[in-house]
Amino acid sequence: MNTPLTRRDFLRRSGMGMGMLGLADLHAAASNTSKPHFAPKAKRVIHFFLNGGPSHVDTFDYKPALARYEGKAVPSHRLTERKTGAAFPSPFKFQRYGQSGIEVSELFAKTAAHIDDIAVIRSMQAQVPNHEPSLMLMNCGDSVQPRPSLGSWLTYGLGSANENLPGFIAMCPGGMPIKGAENWQSAFLPGAFQGTYVDSKHQQVDRLIENIRSPHADTRVQMRQLELMRSINEAHRQDRGDPRLEARIQSFELAFRMQMEAADAFDVTQEPAHIRAMYGEGVHGRQTLIARRLLERGVRMVQLWHGAGQPWDNHDNIETNHRRLAGEIDQPIAALLHDLKQRGMLEDTLIIWGGEFGRTPTVELSGGKSKLGRDHNHYGFSVWMAGGGVKGGTVYGSTDELGFAAEQNPVSVHDLHATILHLLGVNHEELTYRYAGRDFRLTDVHGEVLRRVLA
Repeated sequence: MNTPLTRRDFLRRSGMGMGMLGLADLHAAASNTSKPHFAPKAKRVIHFFLNGGPSHVDTFDYKPALARYEGKAVPSHRLTERKTGAAFPSPFKFQRYGQSGIEVSELFAKTAAHIDDIAVIRSMQAQVPNHEPSLMLMNCGDSVQPRPSLGSWLTYGLGSANENLPGFIAMCPGGMPIKGAENWQSAFLPGAFQGTYVDSKHQQVDRLIENIRSPHADTRVQMRQLELMRSINEAHRQDRGDPRLEARIQSFELAFRMQMEAADAFDVTQEPAHIRAMYGEGVHGRQTLIARRLLERGVRMVQLWHGAGQPWDNHDNIETNHRRLAGEIDQPIAALLHDLKQRGMLEDTLIIWGGEFGRTPTVELSGGKSKLGRDHNHYGFSVWMAGGGVKGGTVYGSTDELGFAAEQNPVSVHDLHATILHLLGVNHEELTYRYAGRDFRLTDVHGEVLRRVLA
């Protein structure tokens, strides 16, 4: 005689059918390329994230008026996180580059050689002058609530072109940035869409990716182990209906498949010597070259962080610190632009550059004295994009005369995200996920595509 179902068992089992319907779509989306809403200009993304907040008035937003006000107090109704003093002209030289004649600082002279492929957005705005919420806003579209990251939305909506590698990889040398894995979280999206973190300070594949090879079992034994684990997890899932178990099953299988392909993708010694020299020595040259190799193998998005912590958070001695930091990434960025172009990949690869906010055009004061640094500034800052359907040699929007706040055509982070999705063939209003009784999207209820930066 069959044992009667309890009320709890009945509710749990009756809900399983609908859950399993969604899991079939989940597996397809996680391992295959899904169909975009319309023909995309870009197929893949590299995001250079300069965490800490690079100064726009020292990089891509030339403000000659600062020299006229040097040493003088400037009127502003904008509140800053810390006390600031007089106008602080950029210590770096600017000059015009390319046929477009866009002014760029000497800090990024090598990148500026490609300015005719770049669209500079000079009127970005965040919401608050604090790192943590601004990081979440820029990466996940919300400064307060836990939301899926841009890369997670992309892999959820478009899938990955290579089932043997993660669709979304975040490389940050020396450890994680502030907020850690929340910057590439999947949040309420299934765990299969979470970004995969790689500490790119290491050079050996075994150090880059933990447990990439088993010291105890060969491939045949591992396959048997994997099959046993899958059967156990599958039985556990069927009894409980927890979608997190599907993500766990997929992570085990992906880890096994990665053993051969990841080792190949991360091995830059396979590149010709002149290519390695073009990207330059050091961790940032190496991780940028790895990013190109990953994109070639079908990875949807690679995020390249400039170090753990907040290296660009230069509250003092900005001339020395910004010069050193830019010197670490200017050559790799320029090399990537050139390399993608000569391989015919720039036209369908979207490159994004920027941080979580900018910095003040006034000098920061500490104990009433200047240390020649700048405070956080979320009122106006710069981000640029290149390739993948972007109209190169373009400047969109502007800040005021001194660079304190966005003045012409202000751009929200939601607008930026809507534009990125559009370039990848995704209507930001239609890429949604049902959670907690409502439909969520990366741009929430906001966002306008920046049509003037589209080619």
